[in-house]
Amino acid sequence: MNIDTNTLVPISVANQNFSKVARLVDQYGSAVIMKNNTPRYIIYEFNQADSVQAASDDDVLVVSEKLMKRNHHVYEELAK
Repeated sequence: MNIDTNTLVPISVANQNFSKVARLVDQYGSAVIMKNNTPRYIIYEFNQADSVQAASDDDVLVVSEKLMKRNHHVYEELAK
């Protein structure tokens, strides 16, 4: 996942000034809240929730093919 450094907010700032976080989400589409200098939380607009959670069919197919290739010996055993 690529993170725009303009959207990084320390948790202490988010705690004291949530309106700043909301403005970042309005401007960039999301904000990343840092805890102990590590990305911990991501905030995005509510109307983006479905698109963020759902993987595309193509993505699922690619991952499935990789798993089947990597574990083909297991699938052969299960087929017996």
